[in-house]
Amino acid sequence: MSQELEIEFKNIVSQTDFERLADAFHLGPEDFCLQHNHYFDTKSFLLKQAGCALRIREKNGDFELTLKEPAKDGLLETSQPLFRQEAEELLAGEAFPDGPVKTALSYVITDLAELKPFGTLSTKRAEIDYEGGLLVFDNSFYLGREDFEIEYEAAERKSGEEIFNNFLKSYQLPIRQADNKVRRFYNEKLRQAAED
Repeated sequence: MSQELEIEFKNIVSQTDFERLADAFHLGPEDFCLQHNHYFDTKSFLLKQAGCALRIREKNGDFELTLKEPAKDGLLETSQPLFRQEAEELLAGEAFPDGPVKTALSYVITDLAELKPFGTLSTKRAEIDYEGGLLVFDNSFYLGREDFEIEYEAAERKSGEEIFNNFLKSYQLPIRQADNKVRRFYNEKLRQAAED
């Protein structure tokens, strides 16, 4: 189990700027790894209402269950590895695995049987160390959409924000605030449901 505070800064970029940045940092297709985020919530979106997100991340044949909760400065992430069978059972709406995520969830939702998978977001991701943090290049696909995003993960908010803002300026990137991936997924799902 791991529990950590996530402090990150995000900016949506155009495909042209994304490719320009990848070139500037000498990133080729072989540097990007495909991962899938399988999201969960109740029919009435109790987790969303509480500002939380629950996902299974599938990457290189490994599975990790993560609950993200609001914290004073960023998001508190509680994670645990899953065996493939546990992940498949959870995605099939069967047993919720015991562990720290289940314990943390019990403070947010009383009946875990209400949790259902509601979609998958896939991302081609590359990561590099940058100015004491982690610079992340994400090309995401979900619900017929594609977007490009740059993230900076930092240990501390004030210096991290300054480093990220300087990065955007130095590469002449327009500031386009980005919701986190699960919120973008929710918003697109709601938009499509309203059109139906």
